[in-house]
Amino acid sequence: MTVRVHGTCAPGFEHVREEFIRNFTERDDLGASVAATVDGAFVVDLWAGDADRTGTRPWERDTLVNVYSTTKGMTALCAHLLVDRGELDLDAPVARYWPRFAQAGKADLPVRWLLSHRSGLIAPGEPLGPGAVYDWEKVTEALAATAPWWRPGTAQGYHAVTFGFLVGEVVRRVTGVSLGAFLRSEVTGPLGADVFIGTPASEHGRCADMASALGRSEGALGPVPEPPVRGLDDHPMAPVTLAFGYLPLSDVNGAAYRSAEIPAVNGHATARGLATVYAELACGRLLAAETVERLRTGQSGADEPDLVLRVGTPLAETWQWGLGFMLNQYGQAGPNPRAFGHGGAGGSYACADPENRVSFAYTMNRMGAGTSGEDLRSVHLVGALYKALKALGAPGALGS
Repeated sequence: MTVRVHGTCAPGFEHVREEFIRNFTERDDLGASVAATVDGAFVVDLWAGDADRTGTRPWERDTLVNVYSTTKGMTALCAHLLVDRGELDLDAPVARYWPRFAQAGKADLPVRWLLSHRSGLIAPGEPLGPGAVYDWEKVTEALAATAPWWRPGTAQGYHAVTFGFLVGEVVRRVTGVSLGAFLRSEVTGPLGADVFIGTPASEHGRCADMASALGRSEGALGPVPEPPVRGLDDHPMAPVTLAFGYLPLSDVNGAAYRSAEIPAVNGHATARGLATVYAELACGRLLAAETVERLRTGQSGADEPDLVLRVGTPLAETWQWGLGFMLNQYGQAGPNPRAFGHGGAGGSYACADPENRVSFAYTMNRMGAGTSGEDLRSVHLVGALYKALKALGAPGALGS
């Protein structure tokens, strides 16, 4: 198989290019991009493959793609910008900013628990039906009225979809604009970074189509069937399906999904755009140092099980969360344990390493196992990046 790779790779970083090619020849990539910076300068900016399943559209330098939960890092960043500005207090009750949130015993629930997956609000309490995720007011009103699925603060459980509505509504209440608009005006627009939550119709033409993993029918991207369950004890993911009927997985290549703001799961980005944003965090130019330290401080016990991800791999079951970011407990962001970022279903990943002033991002349209520990496409790329840094004598927490 011949792979035409486009873009640039600085001297000494050729192994990243080689692993990128292997992602196509050995790991089933369809279309993808990878980018990395050191001291804010790009040392890797590569793309290859196809933007659709038919091979009629090549992946370009500016190809956007749905990055699923990698979006959560951008959503969390918006909240931390407000913290930095003194406009949001992580330890204040959510109800200070969103009064109706005080319903159902949530009057004292702090903002911090929204960011650390500890609020117990993994879904609204009642079914909302197909398409509900496109109705911001409907979802946030339902969440405000919902009693937590467990006592807040006592356990963590991955808020797969609701994370974006919860944090996003707080951001909206503080700023007066939607989370996607705030991200664009305050971060990605000024940086010239191709990252959107709520992708304008004018940009849809450069969006890649998501494709299912090889060996699965394209129906794998279709609606999630509702299981015969009624609560968390029946199945950890039951509340998600119960509340939404299905997630709009069959719509991910459509205009409605791309234009909507679902700030936990439907960001569209280039690898270069994500690496640009994370470079600002790695180089201390976007948030104060104390804010960066706070956001990458663990919020749960070292071996605390995740009530939702316990149906995944052993890695996912005890995932450590910072404040809106995945911590680097398994080395998915390289050898520095203080690096942080977020990954998404299917395989996308982006992170920052402030000690080494490094950022990394990988985006793709061939769905894999994502952040569960079984999909190694981004892991191989990160490994090659740090091998190059070590060979070049880069200082910092590079490990052995």
